[in-house]
Amino acid sequence: MESDKYGDVSNEGRVLTAEFPDFYVVTVYTPNSKGDLTRLKLRHENWDPAFLSYVARRAETKPVLFCGDLNVAHQEIDLANPKPNVGKHGFTNEERAGFDKMLAAGFTDTYRAEHPDEVGAYTWWTHWANARERNVGWRIDYFLASAGIADKVKAARIHPDIKGSDHCPVSVEL
Repeated sequence: MESDKYGDVSNEGRVLTAEFPDFYVVTVYTPNSKGDLTRLKLRHENWDPAFLSYVARRAETKPVLFCGDLNVAHQEIDLANPKPNVGKHGFTNEERAGFDKMLAAGFTDTYRAEHPDEVGAYTWWTHWANARERNVGWRIDYFLASAGIADKVKAARIHPDIKGSDHCPVSVEL
């Protein structure tokens, strides 16, 4: 993978995989494209395709659940203020297209599958202006499931009441 001024994303410990008898669970922290978009090219051209290839290869042998901070709000419903954020890091066409490719490859956004129209469902809030208390946030943390396990997801949840970070946990129940 290509390096940039921040370093080599291949050496940053961003992906962990646990193999269970019937499926894989992969956790990921996707590189942030940065406020000035200096990491957008690396992310769009290198990281997103490489990560998708990795989870798709796992899914060839057994079902895959992957979760984590994908650093993208996929749809306008996934952030409180979409219009002024179009083209900004976390809501660029390139980042959103990377998410589209995951869905096209057969992965299901478990939360949106269960809650397709729910607004105000966010997983990250800036520390500024009491954003969390006012629920002015972004949904950038996800659980995605491959075709072989998506139908076994009984519940997908966001837990905004659990604090300790600018993010909140997400979960699935099988």
